[in-house]
Amino acid sequence: MRSSLSSKASRVAGLAILSFVVIFPLYTIVISSIKPLGDVRGTFEWIPSHVTFRPYVEIWKTIPLAHYFVNSLFISVAATVLSVAVAIFAAYSISRYRFRGRGTFSTTVLATQMFPGILFLLPLFVIFVNIEKSIGIQLYGSYTGLIITYLTFSLPFSIWMLVGYFEAIPRDLEEAALIDGATPVGALFRILIPISLPGIAAVAIFAFITAWGEVLFASVLTTDKTMTLAIGLRNYASQSNVFWNQLMAASIVVSLPVVLAFLALQRYIVSGLTAGGVKS
Repeated sequence: MRSSLSSKASRVAGLAILSFVVIFPLYTIVISSIKPLGDVRGTFEWIPSHVTFRPYVEIWKTIPLAHYFVNSLFISVAATVLSVAVAIFAAYSISRYRFRGRGTFSTTVLATQMFPGILFLLPLFVIFVNIEKSIGIQLYGSYTGLIITYLTFSLPFSIWMLVGYFEAIPRDLEEAALIDGATPVGALFRILIPISLPGIAAVAIFAFITAWGEVLFASVLTTDKTMTLAIGLRNYASQSNVFWNQLMAASIVVSLPVVLAFLALQRYIVSGLTAGGVKS
């Protein structure tokens, strides 16, 4: 009995510490975003004596936040759509067809996730520059280049996850559709994709988060025209004169799309990740 109570107390204490570690930075950001600048620079107060929402209005004038927001949204959505589209066809081919090199391809796709992303920074930069010099297609400093970059990040995991999800779906459903006259592509769109929506939603939110908050590659491959939110806020935070309350407000604004997308698709993400790990 005592051991059970002790174990329960240990779990509660562990969860309390973990919750504090996670919640305290978020609480600090929220509280700092509604304080006047003088209060943010002074002694930290758990409950602000003055509350103002001006930082949420002024940040749009202090830095070109709207420009950064549009850039990040366009790049993230485009990378997500392409990642989901390519992953669906690739996963369908791997799960439903037996071809030479199938195992090698699957292993190679998954193995790319084992390498640190920074290893690909210089090769991608060199490739983009050489492509522009050779055939005149600008990838460095362009939306297309960054979309392709983020596609290479999210695609391996997306393919791997959807392969497991497709393999968990009975083949009898497709065979029935084929008997009724549907083509393999028709069976994919009419049978597999509707059933696989939870897995596709999980892949989509993963690809979106990967592109939305990425800093390293965006700091090298973007220009002022294509600069994303993460880089714009980082550059502003490195200046000598920073309005920290506005920066905290901007952090809240930047986080909202990802948080809302996760909350909207939470049940699909959980079921998609769970089902994707089961193979028939």
